[in-house]
Amino acid sequence: MSLVHNAHLPIGVFDSGVGGLTVLNAIRQRLPNENLIYLGDTARVPYGTKSASSVTRYAEQAAKALIERKIKMLVIACNTASAVAIEPLQYLYPDIPVIGVVGPGAEASCDATQSQHIGVIATEGTVNNQAYQNAILKRLPSASVVAHPCSLFVALAEEGWHTGDLVKQIVETCLEPFKREDHSLIDTLVLGCTHFPALKNVIADVMGDTVSLVDSAETTANAVASRLEAGQLLNMKALKGDVQFLVTDGPTRFARVAQHFFSDPIPASEIQLVDIQHFAH
Repeated sequence: MSLVHNAHLPIGVFDSGVGGLTVLNAIRQRLPNENLIYLGDTARVPYGTKSASSVTRYAEQAAKALIERKIKMLVIACNTASAVAIEPLQYLYPDIPVIGVVGPGAEASCDATQSQHIGVIATEGTVNNQAYQNAILKRLPSASVVAHPCSLFVALAEEGWHTGDLVKQIVETCLEPFKREDHSLIDTLVLGCTHFPALKNVIADVMGDTVSLVDSAETTANAVASRLEAGQLLNMKALKGDVQFLVTDGPTRFARVAQHFFSDPIPASEIQLVDIQHFAH
């Protein structure tokens, strides 16, 4: 059956843990009538410290688990997995749209910049594999791209430390490289980790009004909406879609940390524990 006739099917979203909930939340706000399934591979978080081959294998297993639940679109809500696994997943699943967070974020930064000087903050793994740098330069070859790791932001976001003097001091210290004379020309900063939108307000305060922030969660949600509309896959039947949560370990901790990333409380009793490691291609 054509997917056009299956517009009621859910969108599958996966991440290594809880950070991808910012993407899920953005999709839910942008498309409140869509049904959603979120899979957090919490048994193997973080992906950023793993090899590309391992991350690709994990991503394929997460995707297979979601595909078996009958989804109409796959969203890779993890920057590391988006960087290394989007092409393999698009090859494996040619019949459904597969969207990652890197492409939409890079495109939005190219649209936003006036000076063509773009900054990127992400985890060390994402910075080192140059996913955003390459994606931006592919779209805007004349751009100057500076990327710096801000891995400490992940811990701040997960612990709910989003405001206050101490948080601002930490953010200022981590963003200090962008204040150097050779980096101070950036007018656009990409939040290249799905945890970072939780700190968006304090990052904006530190960077100032002259720097536009690109939220990869919001840009991915817009890309999802565009692809669904183009493929006539928007769910027009529901007024409010259902959301299911799957994790590979620690549903209680996931529920506790999720409150910092998702708009509604997620009871641990409503989180399904799944084993995805037996899936292989």
